[in-house]
Amino acid sequence: MAHADIGGMMIEDGVLDVLMREREKALSAREWKFRLAGFGYGIKEVQGQRIVTKLPQGTELGVLPAHLN
Repeated sequence: MAHADIGGMMIEDGVLDVLMREREKALSAREWKFRLAGFGYGIKEVQGQRIVTKLPQGTELGVLPAHLN
């Protein structure tokens, strides 16, 4: 079911800002994912990399930068 093109999709700056801001506020990765869902974003694992998706469609937005793991 996973069909990510892990080659090099870049996440838009606005989305990346939300991801970073919410990661700083969250106490755990689990809480962070919950907070992101409130903004309409999700994270899924594909071939060992984390892909940011737009909920509820699951549209892939890009590869999560390593410093946000």
